[in-house]
Amino acid sequence: MELQSIKQRFGIIGTSPLLDRAINIAAQVAPTDLSVLITGESGVGKEVFPKIIHQLSSRKHGHYIAVNCGAIPEGTIDSELFGHEKGAFTGASDSRKGYFEVADGGTIFLDEVAELPVSTQVRLLRVLETGEFMKVGSSKVHKTNVRVIAATNVDIPQAISTGKFRQDLFYRLNSVPIAVPSLRERKDDIYLLFRKFSSDFSEKYRMPTVRLNEDAQELLKKYRWEGNIRQLKNVTEQISTIETDRLVDAITITKYLPQSYSKELPVLYSKKEDEKLSERDLLYKVLFDMKKDISELKKTMVEVIQGGNSISKEESSQLLKKIDQDYDIILNPQEEEQMNSDSRNYQDDLHEQVFETLDQKAEVIEESLSIQKKEEDLIRRALTKHHGKRKNAAHDLGISERTLYRKIKEYDIN
Repeated sequence: MELQSIKQRFGIIGTSPLLDRAINIAAQVAPTDLSVLITGESGVGKEVFPKIIHQLSSRKHGHYIAVNCGAIPEGTIDSELFGHEKGAFTGASDSRKGYFEVADGGTIFLDEVAELPVSTQVRLLRVLETGEFMKVGSSKVHKTNVRVIAATNVDIPQAISTGKFRQDLFYRLNSVPIAVPSLRERKDDIYLLFRKFSSDFSEKYRMPTVRLNEDAQELLKKYRWEGNIRQLKNVTEQISTIETDRLVDAITITKYLPQSYSKELPVLYSKKEDEKLSERDLLYKVLFDMKKDISELKKTMVEVIQGGNSISKEESSQLLKKIDQDYDIILNPQEEEQMNSDSRNYQDDLHEQVFETLDQKAEVIEESLSIQKKEEDLIRRALTKHHGKRKNAAHDLGISERTLYRKIKEYDIN
C-alpha cells in the first residue's frame, strides 16, 4: 500500500521523513507476526501505528484490543489480561476471559507497557515465547495465537537498569522497533496539523476557521510542544472556541501556552502587537547598551586621571575584563548559544575604541593648561587648609603623599 494512501486512510498529517520512515516500517512489518515496540514521547500519536499494522495484516478480521497498562490497578491487571477462575479472589463470582483469550487470532496493543508489574511481565514473556498462559486461580494451560504490539514513552534501558523492566521481555517485544518523532523533530508539520485541527473544530462548533498570520506560524514552529500533538490539538481547540478574531497573531497564541513552558519559547515579542523583535535585533540592542555603558566607563577613568591617580593600560584591561564577565551574564542568561562572530568582532572594536579614547584623553589632560592649573589650585588650597601638612593634604585630595610631593615639585609650590 502506498504511503500517501496509508496517511489518508488513518488520518495522518505530515511530510516529515522521520514520520514517513515510521509509517513505512509499520507497513512492511504488518504481514508478519513479529512483535513490535513503538517508542516516542507522550502525545506523538503512537496509538495510530498498531492500527496500521493490524489493518494491513492477515489478522485484520480478528479482534483488535488496545489496553492501557498504566490505567489498570496492579491487583487486577493479571485478571484483565489473562482472565480468572471463579473464586480466584474476593469478588470473583464467575469465571472471566482475559484479553489474550478474547483476542485469539487477532492483535493486542499494550500501551504504556513499561507500567506493567514485574510479575505480570513474567506472564507476558511466556505468552510471547510459547503462546501459553494460565488464568488467575487456575493451573490449566491455555493456548492463544495473538500478535503483541507494545508502546511506551519510558526509557526502557533505564528502566531495565533500575530493575523495573525485564531485559528478556524487552528483547522479545523489540523484534521490530518503531520510533515515532516528536513535533520538535517535524517542525514543518506543525502548521499543517494546526490547520487540520482548526478545520475540524470549525465544523464541529459551526464557526469560521481560525487562521494564523506569519508571526503566529513562526511561533508554532519554534515552540517546543512538550505535549506534542495532544497539546497542539488542545491549544487549537481553545483558540477556536474562545477567540472572536479569526485571524490570530503570535501574541494571542502565547496566552494559551502554559507558563511552565515559557522558558522554552525562543521567540521574543515586544509589547506592541505590530512590532517584532528578532533575536539578532535583541543581540544588537544589548551591544549598543554595552557601548553606552563603556562610554560611562571611559568618563569615569578620565575623571580618575584628572584626580591625579595614574592608571595603566594593563589596569584598564583588567577593568574591562571584569566588565566583560558581567556582560557574559547579560548576553547569555540561560547559557544559550555563544554570541556569533560578527557581534564578537563588534565587541572587540568597542574595546579598541575604549583604549584609543583613553589614550587620547590622557594626552589632552597632559597638554591642557587649564586642567593643570585646576590641579595646581586644588593642591594649593589643600595645603593651605591643612597648614602645609602634606600627609593630611594628600589624604584630602585622595592621592598618595608621594604623588603630592611630586606634584609640589612639578608646580614649584612653596
